[in-house]
Amino acid sequence: MDSFSIIVGRLLLGLYFLLPGIAKLVAPESQLVLMEARGIVFADPLLLFAGISSVLGALALISGRYVKLAAYGLVVYTALVNVLIHPVWIIASEGQNFIKNVAIIGGLLILAGYAPLRWLSLSKWWKSDAALTRS
Repeated sequence: MDSFSIIVGRLLLGLYFLLPGIAKLVAPESQLVLMEARGIVFADPLLLFAGISSVLGALALISGRYVKLAAYGLVVYTALVNVLIHPVWIIASEGQNFIKNVAIIGGLLILAGYAPLRWLSLSKWWKSDAALTRS
């Protein structure tokens, strides 16, 4: 396995979630309008949860910590976004966003397949998954 490719892939997937996650927290207005237009109830707290989840998941991918758990969590998040925000079966113009998210889910699943399982713990949390696998 080419570790350089995995690192770059983690970085790019992480940035895909980090930047919009920060935007959801800093300037949520446009996202709230979209969520309310889609009929999503409790849009405010859900958007806050989505922003925090995106940022934490992205940081985990980028830093190489808890990669498998973060990737699976982001798979669930992206699948929910696809169903709730990009319902291609209702809004045909959402097709490109829907398919793009399906591809991102595929990339996250591949990444999760290569990453070792590491449960959340305060013990050695600062070490990367790779560092713990070597020791």
